[in-house]
Amino acid sequence: MYADRVYSRWEKTFLWDMIEPYRRPKSFTPLISIYIAAFYTGVIGAALTEQLYKEKYWEDHPGEAVPLLRPKFYYGPWKIMKGEPLPPNM
Repeated sequence: MYADRVYSRWEKTFLWDMIEPYRRPKSFTPLISIYIAAFYTGVIGAALTEQLYKEKYWEDHPGEAVPLLRPKFYYGPWKIMKGEPLPPNM
């Protein structure tokens, strides 16, 4: 019984190995969908973060222009075209 099972398993493997080159390639659609969803999730998250930052600043300083939001994960030098440089991260 064990020998029959092993032989039939080998036979199945042999048959699938013969068919494998003729199969359709796997689709990249799920991977691309996940990347697109992650990108737009990040865009929406950044927009919400910036809006909350502006609202908090306006509560504390009504009528003033909101300074630029400092990048969260970039600690190198960065140029500010208009306005004053921001204070260091806290």
